[in-house]
Amino acid sequence: MLTRADLEAREAATLAPYATLSAQSRGREHPEAESATRTAFQKDRDRILHTTAFRRLEYKTQVFVNAQGDHYRTRLTHTLEVGQVARSVALTLGLNETLAEAIALAHDLGHPPFGHAGERVLDTLMAEYGVPPENTFDHNTQARRIVTRLEDRYPDFPGLNLTLETLDGLNKHDRAGLGPPSLEAQLVDAADALAYTAHDLDDGLRSGLLTPQQLETLPLWRELLARVPVQSPQLTERDRRTLHRELLGWLIEDLTTASEAAIRARGVTSAAEVRALPEHLITYSAPMRELLHETGLFLREHLYRHWRVEMQVEQAARLLQTLFTAYLARPSMLPPQVRAQAELDGLPRAICDFMAGMTDRYATEMYAALVPPSGPVSWLGELRN
Repeated sequence: MLTRADLEAREAATLAPYATLSAQSRGREHPEAESATRTAFQKDRDRILHTTAFRRLEYKTQVFVNAQGDHYRTRLTHTLEVGQVARSVALTLGLNETLAEAIALAHDLGHPPFGHAGERVLDTLMAEYGVPPENTFDHNTQARRIVTRLEDRYPDFPGLNLTLETLDGLNKHDRAGLGPPSLEAQLVDAADALAYTAHDLDDGLRSGLLTPQQLETLPLWRELLARVPVQSPQLTERDRRTLHRELLGWLIEDLTTASEAAIRARGVTSAAEVRALPEHLITYSAPMRELLHETGLFLREHLYRHWRVEMQVEQAARLLQTLFTAYLARPSMLPPQVRAQAELDGLPRAICDFMAGMTDRYATEMYAALVPPSGPVSWLGELRN
């Protein structure tokens, strides 16, 4: 039987010198004994996997709400795809796969119902009703809030008491005074963008909101078609799956090759040296960065702002605004644990945390309890061509 010391020794012997080693972890905010048979990052990963917040990702929107079909990506399947990409690239580059996986599994825990539409609504509402300095909302900060405080699973500390390395990986935007993140955290950030670019194109085609003819105007897609022997625009289901698979492979290969070159050019020999650099080393080639930039603009214009998706966004906004203001006006409708939190954090913050934790389905049920059954919630399962 392998012990934690054996696993740490294996990391030291097999990982690249610039990888983050679990034996060199900076520890946890609340000291506790480590596992006899798991590394510190394995323990982090397992704790994240068993949270309530992680299970709720199954019924949280990526682009299409869960009720619209069984095969569209949800926050959960997106998270699993990000984890798969991060582990694959980490293995090739000699990085710590387990740390990358832990960060990937936690990176979207803070997303509210209805995707980025829900995030914008909660941010607007907190700006109006919140109390400084927490009168904002974004899913990255909320993910840290969940794992450091809101998940109530242990008697000796709040949250999950994750290692500082995993927590640092969740500081995607607010890095004042922290310096660049580890290569594992940089990798998850890149894997996140890679996964949603590929699967949003795939889901857009599946839904019919994107057409092969539209995609042929996109440089990334034209180059992909040159690599894959399919007949566009007459794409079969198998063709679509083939294109998605080949796109993932192409993006992963470019990310891996360009990152290896950047690491080699900088000559870093430790994780500490990585964190002292002013730039990220996990990157795409310059041509691929341009292709991905153009693809992001295309998706924003033709998928995320498609009129049917905009209808979904508007209805979600009205639903969440109605719930928030109703809870604010009548706190007695809130569960006891939320009212107890309000005594410590204030009512707006407690409502925001409660609503951010809702799934699309639960938020819809709570809204339906406030309006007649024939009211404006019937849209949820009806996004069709």
